[in-house]
Amino acid sequence: MIENWAGNLTYRAREILAPRTLSEARELVASATRVKALGSRHSFNTVADSPDGIQLDLSAVPITPEITAETLTIGGATRYGDVVAQVHEAGYALANLASLPHITIAGSVATGTHGSGQRLPGLASAVSAVELLIADGSLRTFSRADAEFPGVVVNVGALGVLTRLTLDLEPTFSVRQDVFDALPWSAALEHFDEIQAAGYSVSLFTNWARDVVDQVLVKNRVPAEIPDSLFGALPADGPRHPAHAAGISAENTTVQGGVPGPWYDRLPHFRLEFAPSVGAELQSEYFVPRAHAAAAFEALRGIGDLIAPLLVVSEIRTVAGDELWLSPAYGGDRVAVHFTWQQRQPEVEAVLPLIEEKLAPFGVRAHWGKLFHGAALDLDHHGVRQFRKLAAELDPAGKFRNPSLDRHLLR
Repeated sequence: MIENWAGNLTYRAREILAPRTLSEARELVASATRVKALGSRHSFNTVADSPDGIQLDLSAVPITPEITAETLTIGGATRYGDVVAQVHEAGYALANLASLPHITIAGSVATGTHGSGQRLPGLASAVSAVELLIADGSLRTFSRADAEFPGVVVNVGALGVLTRLTLDLEPTFSVRQDVFDALPWSAALEHFDEIQAAGYSVSLFTNWARDVVDQVLVKNRVPAEIPDSLFGALPADGPRHPAHAAGISAENTTVQGGVPGPWYDRLPHFRLEFAPSVGAELQSEYFVPRAHAAAAFEALRGIGDLIAPLLVVSEIRTVAGDELWLSPAYGGDRVAVHFTWQQRQPEVEAVLPLIEEKLAPFGVRAHWGKLFHGAALDLDHHGVRQFRKLAAELDPAGKFRNPSLDRHLLR
């Protein structure tokens, strides 16, 4: 038996198999009745579980990174943190990264994981081609020219196993991080668009109960002009963990204080050599259209007294829209509200329906790999309907389905 990254979930697969070649992986998938891929296990729900089936760990399958002037082709089981320095040394960069580099490329892409930035879409938008191991054990390649491509990339493991991905690259660049303390909520609501425009990537950290947003983390490509204040928020006098207000040390965070560094060592919040965030935690994340940001924030502040006692910290980011069917930002720009919870799962699960109810008027969606309830989510839009048709075509026997997908997606 094996647990997920947070220790709040034990996977129920009969076996966890780690093939050493792609041919062996193909044979295992072809002969399996039920199978799910297992990556870095940075999921907090059962989206990757395979009750009474097998789980496939492809981390031992050797796929050498291939870097060209425009693309990176890499094995899906590779973690971002294991390849980004090599990309930088070759003179290139990925446009964006998630807040932690510990996650596998395939797992993050398949669940719609993102970074931050009002002009930056989720990580899956960097994917130009994928190799997918499907139910009969064969490999199929899909590129942006294929009609199925918008459904194949963010696929929550429901179509097969992403064995290889090709990602867009650009010339390497440097980034600086600056932290501003104590942004009044009134300013956050009135000037949200201007605050998001203050950086290449901007994060707001709050507990929803105080009168101020505790911190604003602004990441900018260098050179950049940095203001002396940000709508009432003042520059921090030292490094800040996102949960600084909870007394957590900034030891595991990437370098702040305006010190320039390579993109891969500044775009993530946390350093690869440390446990990210606070280690033992739970996570949820919800997405609403950017046009409804202020109203959604007010709705959450209205139940801040219920949220705050369970929180480590909550993060607000923006994500540019895309056309990937299961992406949380499908069809338009979104605001992402992330909750890092204390490990008090029954209490957290009790408050999630209320959060979703408050956000339901705005067409709320959830991160596929994090805790959510689901009853009030926008799970029947055009992209979802298109994906259901594709799943029926590529996996007609349901080899890659599980109870979580049956309940929320493939019903």
